[in-house]
Amino acid sequence: MKKIQSIRGMNDLLPDESPVWQYLEDSVRQLFERYGLREIRFPILEQTELFKRSIGEVTDIVEKEMYTFLDRNNESLTLRPEGTAGCVRACEEAGLFNQSPRLWYRGPMFRYERPQKGRLRQFHQIGAEIFGLDGPDIDAELLILTNRLWQELGLSDHVRLEINSLGTAQDRANYRDALVAWLEVRQQHLDEDSQRRLATNPLRILDSKNPETQALLVDAPRLSQYLGDEAAKHFAGLCAILDAAGVTYAVNEKLVRGLDYYGKTVFEWVTSSLGAQGTVCAGGRYDGLVEQLGGKSTPAVGFAMGVERLVLLLEAANAVPETIGQGADVYVVGVGDVSAQMLVAAETVRSFCPQLRVLSHCGGGSFKSQFKKADRSGALVALVVGEDEAAQGQVTLKFLREDIPQQTLAMAAAVDLIKTRFSRPH
Repeated sequence: MKKIQSIRGMNDLLPDESPVWQYLEDSVRQLFERYGLREIRFPILEQTELFKRSIGEVTDIVEKEMYTFLDRNNESLTLRPEGTAGCVRACEEAGLFNQSPRLWYRGPMFRYERPQKGRLRQFHQIGAEIFGLDGPDIDAELLILTNRLWQELGLSDHVRLEINSLGTAQDRANYRDALVAWLEVRQQHLDEDSQRRLATNPLRILDSKNPETQALLVDAPRLSQYLGDEAAKHFAGLCAILDAAGVTYAVNEKLVRGLDYYGKTVFEWVTSSLGAQGTVCAGGRYDGLVEQLGGKSTPAVGFAMGVERLVLLLEAANAVPETIGQGADVYVVGVGDVSAQMLVAAETVRSFCPQLRVLSHCGGGSFKSQFKKADRSGALVALVVGEDEAAQGQVTLKFLREDIPQQTLAMAAAVDLIKTRFSRPH
């Protein structure tokens, strides 16, 4: 029979890989909690209309990349391609917006793209969304938060912040008219994709990856020339706070993001350490989305970071702690008919040293083979239970990484020694 394999672009996360993911996710979770964000979880499957109305029907995501199908009731459903729309839908349905919630989420997203390093069809994001606050201070705090995250992960030298203002809806409409008029007389010089976007989503042309199009855009009208007082004041306030907080940034007027719901502040944290896939965290303000999806007018700002790309960046920057992925701290070995005593000894260590990873050897085997497994586990200490030790309520401690004589002790004394050893740097 033909073997069943994983779907292209939807990868397994194997045991040797998951510790780095856990380290990243735990670091982000702890930081979010310190900033007062609370976790929300929502389905990976939503009505297709949710994404059409939020992301925009003429975006690449909706036009080309969504996994959409009809269910048995002939309803069109879509695997979520991003998290913001689902978060807004969940908050509106639960009546959370009157609480000005500060939320975060994590999980898989789905887009039908050409799989490559750092770009998969099932990928994972960690996102933050804050509702009910309309000033530049909350925009700045999210950027200060992410800046602190890079510091704590050891990535500050590998990322840089780019920001822009898309203005209000009226500002963008005015700019759109000017940009289209300017591009129409130069249409023959645009790449094929940009020519299509000229009639549907002209601001996305600014983000074209085509070198000839980018060269043409050097003399194009700039969005900053069309910002009204409201958006200009908001952006100036954001920049002032970032300056005061010591967050380094660059203004990139071609930064427009690929989702229709953004307005005013947009930003990207980018890296040159991962080749073509340079954006590791991106977001902005989307004050009109809640109302667009049927709720009351509610200001909002948020971001999402790609887990796969951040894991790749941690590895490229050699920023993964050496202890990540270590299988055990203590490995319990048995000699003779002592299975019960081994498991009891392991449970005793777990009870009194809950911070330690304790692996008990099961399945028998020679003393030599058990110690080979103890060594491969990465454990610092082997706890040996033999028939003589078991009869006297003792165990033998053998240090696997240090030149310390082994000792045979009562179980309580062995636990105290383990505690002492692991309270010091290794």
